[in-house]
Amino acid sequence: MVTASAPGKVYLFGEHAVVYGEPAVPCAVELRASVTVRRRESGLRVQAGDLTLEEFTVEYDGEESGRPDVDVPDTLVEAGMGYINEAVTQAKDAAGVDCGFDIEIESEIPLGAGLGSSAAVAVATIDAATRELGVELSREELAERAYQVEYEVQNGEASRADTYCCTMGGAVRVEGDDCQPIEAPDLPFVIGYDGGAGDTGALVSGVRELRSEYDFAADTISAIGDLVRRGEQALAAGDIDEIGKLMDFNHGLLSALGVSSRSLDAMVWAARDANALGAKLTGAGGGGCIVALDQTRETETALQFTPGCEETFRAGLSTTGVTHEAE
Repeated sequence: MVTASAPGKVYLFGEHAVVYGEPAVPCAVELRASVTVRRRESGLRVQAGDLTLEEFTVEYDGEESGRPDVDVPDTLVEAGMGYINEAVTQAKDAAGVDCGFDIEIESEIPLGAGLGSSAAVAVATIDAATRELGVELSREELAERAYQVEYEVQNGEASRADTYCCTMGGAVRVEGDDCQPIEAPDLPFVIGYDGGAGDTGALVSGVRELRSEYDFAADTISAIGDLVRRGEQALAAGDIDEIGKLMDFNHGLLSALGVSSRSLDAMVWAARDANALGAKLTGAGGGGCIVALDQTRETETALQFTPGCEETFRAGLSTTGVTHEAE
């Protein structure tokens, strides 16, 4: 039996634009998904729970999965099981072994909230399953295989950003197929969560339609790329004030692309009114989380009293990516 864990992430800059080859800078945060894998003869038995779900168990033979009785949208459950199925397929392919697994998932990362839950689970599942089968993947291959999981489940709309960040930890820069860790100062992240989740596939498709229909939408995506490049300079200089200003700008551009929501905007403005250095949605949007920079407690307090904000917490930059332990 092997247990592996991987961190979630926030986007400092660049979500959505990264799908079109523009750079993005995600940062791993100290919220983790832990996956325990034990080999069995055949089939899969998955026991899962996180801070947004009551624990559930589903057992199936890989050809027909049962729908667990949990109070979340079908699209999230189907996607969640899809990530596990594809991660298992990648692990068995890497090891050249055909078998089944008992899988137990415990996650601190809200499902579908833009904090990299699916990427963290994919990375941790592949790492734990391959190690259970006696194979140790390099971090580069692990990140690539986890990306293939997201690419398959998200119908070709995924980028390498989430899975690379969750594998490596810290701050990373992703532009197309080029992924690399970068230096970053200690960033005082505050996260606000509205209790909901956006439909990543639908939101990415919506941006694609806008980009195809309107030249200015394509220009907006290019502008996000330019903003990310400016943000890299601020990171290298450790200029947190400038990083915050660029986060504010990035949120405005994402709103123009139609991926924000009333609750996300309310949380962003509450953070700004509390003198946060910057605030923006993180992830696909449509609901979920915002990330703000604030060394004081003012943003946390303001978010706690913001209608539509269900939970507020700090999550420091995680310099540790995927880790494992064997029993």
